[in-house]
Amino acid sequence: MTVVTRFAPSPTGFLHIGGGRTALFNWLFARHHGGRFLLRIEDTDRARSTEAAVAAIFDGIEWLGLDWDGEAVMQFARADRHAEVAQKLLEQGRAYRCYCTPEELAAIREEQRAKGLPMRYPGIWRDRPAADAPAGAPYVVRLKAPTEGETVIRDLVQGEVRVANGQLDDMVLLRADGTPTYMLSVVVDDHDMGVNHVIRGDDHLTNAFRQIQLYRACEWEVPAHAHIPLIHGPDGAKLSKRHGALGVDAYRDMGFLPEAMRNYLLRLGWSHGDDEIISTEQAIAWFTLDTAGRSASRFDFVKLTQLNGHYLRQAEDARLAELIAPRLAADLGREIGAADIARLTAGMAGLKERAKTLVELAQSALFYLRARPLALDDKAAKLLADPAAQAVLAAFTARVAALADWGREPLEALARDLSVEQGIKLGAVAQPLRAALAGATVSPPIFEVMEVLGREETLGRLGDALGGDRPQGSTPA
Repeated sequence: MTVVTRFAPSPTGFLHIGGGRTALFNWLFARHHGGRFLLRIEDTDRARSTEAAVAAIFDGIEWLGLDWDGEAVMQFARADRHAEVAQKLLEQGRAYRCYCTPEELAAIREEQRAKGLPMRYPGIWRDRPAADAPAGAPYVVRLKAPTEGETVIRDLVQGEVRVANGQLDDMVLLRADGTPTYMLSVVVDDHDMGVNHVIRGDDHLTNAFRQIQLYRACEWEVPAHAHIPLIHGPDGAKLSKRHGALGVDAYRDMGFLPEAMRNYLLRLGWSHGDDEIISTEQAIAWFTLDTAGRSASRFDFVKLTQLNGHYLRQAEDARLAELIAPRLAADLGREIGAADIARLTAGMAGLKERAKTLVELAQSALFYLRARPLALDDKAAKLLADPAAQAVLAAFTARVAALADWGREPLEALARDLSVEQGIKLGAVAQPLRAALAGATVSPPIFEVMEVLGREETLGRLGDALGGDRPQGSTPA
């Protein structure tokens, strides 16, 4: 059997972090088994579904790197097929027309509430003859669900879960206007798409009992189910925006890498021994539902950020340069050209060691591309105002201008020789250089910076620092 999973979000808002994890688990399960991962947009709620939300879902899934097989299915476009199934159930006597008015149903619910009874439709029209139907009156179509015995789910995560059929009422399949309900549409679509493994949040577990009854009424094979516990905040409360329940696109904007998000979402409710850093290739090889947890996982923004820092350090320098280029262009107010990308790539090794997000990386890289004369932050300005620092800077500049071999090792050797001659520590040479070349007192290793900037730019910035022709009090990021 070929494993077929699906991700079926509703386009009523952004692709939230829980939806991203559900998509990931379905994708990994399908890829692990050499199966198919399908995408369905459940857009039957026409009042709330928007094209922008559909686009956001596609964008979020693509950014996470979760490629789906075949064309995405739009659920609303299949409404005629859903209604066809309901009509067939009517013909077979497995569904019936219910003529109860909204007022009658409200009165029934109120009576049940007053008596402390579960609010369920009592099957008023279940066995009434067609002759009793009021002429021309609107009706809904309800499933004639079993009333005896139990419906059992052998869930791949939750284990065996069962409910007495007497606790479930006859759910509506078609509304009075003839449109299919969500419960009908989901079952018909999963069947027609060949989905044989339904992996989703455990908030859908109660739906599963009713959906299984519908599968059986249609005489279709019931897919395997796996209901994954929801994600909570660090405090154990239901995940909300204050915890990080944002759209997947927001994490991209905050500077997280998709591979870091995949790794982090994987570990929210799934484990492989004590492994924390799990590449996508390893995840595909290892992923089964055997080690999926049964309790809610907790979202930890700090842990996600630390994990992202790891993946930044592992990422290719040229890729990171391209990723931060749009952020730098916005900060600098100009286009980032090929020469800029080359400089960023050359300096990326020193930059990415300290950054945890692309936002931090872009901020730390700005000094490489700023126009001369470089703006100084307050600490750099104070340092360069010191006559002793100016003397060291002048002595170094005079010597470095004649340096034949421009590289970090010869540059550092020159600085060491100067420190020995003047009887000062190497830091007393390096810090004025850092202030002049980076506009700040913190930067990647300064001789690496000089190598990346190159001879012409380095000498130009040193000359600016010695000439004093520069704006001050403007703090570079």
